Amino acid sequence: MDWMAWTLPTALFFGFIGTLLVGMTIWELRSPCIERKGLLPISTTRGDRLFIGLLGSAYLHLLVVGVTDWSVWIASVLSLFWLIAVMRWG
Repeated sequence: MDWMAWTLPTALFFGFIGTLLVGMTIWELRSPCIERKGLLPISTTRGDRLFIGLLGSAYLHLLVVGVTDWSVWIASVLSLFWLIAVMRWG
């Protein structure tokens, strides 16, 4: 049976997403949010922005890895910046 090869970047990526989801759940339970409109053309809550940010980060990560010969770490940093921007200004 072949097992998936968990490299350090892969483990850190999924660990970060898990930690982020737990943190957002605790934050939402302690301080429920209201919808707001930012740079995204729709009204969103924190959870909406997290989902959009994670989805965009995944696509950005795949795009950088698939189209360029840059390191996976560069793709990870760009994806993190995208996620932060959507969470802050989205």
